[in-house]
Amino acid sequence: MTKIRNMEEFAAAAGVSRPTVSKYFNDPNSVRPSTRERIEAALERYDWRPNIFAMNQNRKLTKIVGIVVPYLADPFFAEIARSIERRCIEAGYLPTLYSSHGDPALENDILDTLRSLRPAGVLLAPLGRTSDKGAIEKFCADVPTVLFDSNVSGLEIAYVGSDNPQFADLIVDYLCRTGEPPCFFEMKNPANPNANKRRQSYLATMERLGHTPHVVSVGGEGWDFEEIGRSGGAKALAEKRFATNTVLCSNDRLAIGFLTACYESGVRVGRTPDCAIRVAGQDDHPFSRYTCPPLTTVAQDYDAISRHAVETLFQSVEDGEKPREVKLFEGRLVMRDSA
Repeated sequence: MTKIRNMEEFAAAAGVSRPTVSKYFNDPNSVRPSTRERIEAALERYDWRPNIFAMNQNRKLTKIVGIVVPYLADPFFAEIARSIERRCIEAGYLPTLYSSHGDPALENDILDTLRSLRPAGVLLAPLGRTSDKGAIEKFCADVPTVLFDSNVSGLEIAYVGSDNPQFADLIVDYLCRTGEPPCFFEMKNPANPNANKRRQSYLATMERLGHTPHVVSVGGEGWDFEEIGRSGGAKALAEKRFATNTVLCSNDRLAIGFLTACYESGVRVGRTPDCAIRVAGQDDHPFSRYTCPPLTTVAQDYDAISRHAVETLFQSVEDGEKPREVKLFEGRLVMRDSA
């Protein structure tokens, strides 16, 4: 068996021209059936596969699509990245996934790496307020890019995400109609900029409904939201900082931690008469239906966000124009036993 080192050697071994082999790997149906059979027989015989990245570098337009999220260990980002990745594959692109792990320097390094790969486009969920705005602006000037989940203010870049003010307005209205008005439980320095939009909407909706807002902020930084919700929530419960028996958490991960704090503190959560407190979140985190009790929340439209982000990017790639559209999707109220 001859060891094949590159496409030229494979073409010679298969008995076809180098351009024909390249044409086959770009689209197997673009060559004659007899030629395709010859190439596929050679692939089987020599057990050889081309270097996809090298092939892309030689093309005027590569098939690589970069996907960048802040924290891949977060099931929310894992779910939306999975959906985006699947749509890219179905469209014939080669998705490559990166996590910036909440680190602005690493986010910049990822953008540099992607630039060297010459991607067809990039779907970027930036860190937000801690992102290097200048670096993102420079990158987007060179590479077709669509932002999702969190936006970077001041940049004319296409953005697809959730209508976070609508989230808070929807859940606050529901909680006020079904019991005592909610207190808002949040991180003092949230990692995700969407938290601030939800806080402002909570304040505005409470005032619109004629209720006094109560915000309970706890310390903690980074993306370990569950532990921050557990430890900060336990301390807030012990100090009796919640003015009502209803707590709206800034996001579901914080709420999951707060539910643990309630359990450890002997506080029964739910909407029945024997319960002491109601708890709600925002996002419809993939685990929120499996908490105890199941978490009332506002669901993000994962499918619509991923679909529109991918379609916007591919449209930009095909037209050769920088996308500028801002598209926000409303949330959907999900009523479960916690509130």
